Amino acid sequence: MRSTRKIVDVTALVDLQEVTKRFDGGPLVLDRLSIAVEEGSILALLGASGSGKTTALRLVNRLAQPDQGRVIVLGRKAEDWDVVELRRRIGYVIQEGGLFPHFTIARNVGLVPERMGWPETKIRERVHELLTLVGLAPGEFAGRLPRELSGGQRQRVGLARALAADPPLLLFDEPFGALDPITRRRLQDEFRDLVKRLGKTAIIVTHDLAEACRVADDIVVLHEGRIAQRASPKALLASPADGYVTAFIAASLPE
Repeated sequence: MRSTRKIVDVTALVDLQEVTKRFDGGPLVLDRLSIAVEEGSILALLGASGSGKTTALRLVNRLAQPDQGRVIVLGRKAEDWDVVELRRRIGYVIQEGGLFPHFTIARNVGLVPERMGWPETKIRERVHELLTLVGLAPGEFAGRLPRELSGGQRQRVGLARALAADPPLLLFDEPFGALDPITRRRLQDEFRDLVKRLGKTAIIVTHDLAEACRVADDIVVLHEGRIAQRASPKALLASPADGYVTAFIAASLPE
């Protein structure tokens, strides 16, 4: 059944409406997908490889374009935004932070404000503030290069960089996948606490059920470009919607 929702959901910071996407004439990656993300919430896009979760995320910051349907971001259709302006309003974090290897940590964190023309003094103050916020002492870490940090520390820097221009929306694409289990769980908890404390809205892509349940307010399980189920972590585990979701949960649980 097609959605009858209004073009813009005023309670949503992100609203995908009946979005369809395929690449180079191949099979559908997204099939009339509709997802609204309310301001101040953390939404996890959960699914196996090929389910469409990363493509859905990339539509939000215009790294991909829909073939059909609408993508509303921060109250405007995505295509109405200047792409540079849009991306400056969105923090984007990938595995190990996606840091520039030859830039210092301070330069990596301050890069977006630098490109926005902030004064050097303001950039230094912001870098100091953000490194402190993510638990990295500026005096110890600001002058280092990414290769001199652990995986967990690089991920913290990636988060600091995503927050540099104080964007209202954060996108995370498998941000903790390369970390060891202990570090991953600790950063998941810190991520959720920080996002909530700062009042940000976040979308996280993951294939890890435990991670989705740990960090998200709401989980969308994707299967072949469609929503198999949307529910809170507790409701998802208690009442899987169908056989696919039941099997996905069973396969994700420790033996």
